[in-house]
Amino acid sequence: MENKKLVRKLKKGDKKAFKDIYTSYYSKLILTAKRFEFKFLTPEDFVQETFLKIYNNRDQLKEDVLFDKQLFVICKNLILNHLDRENKVIPINSNNLKSEFQEEDDYNFHEDVELKKSQLEALLRQLPDQQRKIFTLHKLQNYSYQEIAEITQLSPKTIANHIYLANKFLQKKIGNA
Repeated sequence: MENKKLVRKLKKGDKKAFKDIYTSYYSKLILTAKRFEFKFLTPEDFVQETFLKIYNNRDQLKEDVLFDKQLFVICKNLILNHLDRENKVIPINSNNLKSEFQEEDDYNFHEDVELKKSQLEALLRQLPDQQRKIFTLHKLQNYSYQEIAEITQLSPKTIANHIYLANKFLQKKIGNA
């Protein structure tokens, strides 16, 4: 289908045109997304989000720009924005605390770990309940996003957002300490 005609149909909300582009481009977008490494989400998550964004913002599509170029740019931007957020996440794991103090004697090590744990617990109490619960399940109890989604009935994207916001808060507080 010609580019301008396709974009016009999409802008009008033509479901058949949308289904056609979905089936035509899905596997190509998956291959593109698989070139990136994700900690939390899958390539399929980004492809779904890309098609959702295309459909929800179809009125903003440009007829004079190749449709596939618009599609791949949206997918790439979604991925890069997510990776940027992932890279800002602080990995907090009580098991990592030990490595910071390995050269210290056992007494000081346990004292320092207890102090850090109590400081972390105090900071966690400042988070909203849902955010604290999700952060604790993921970072301290090692639940996966999917497991947390099943427990909380929230989407993995919402869970990722809660963890991102909790990490951002903790980074700010730890940076000011």
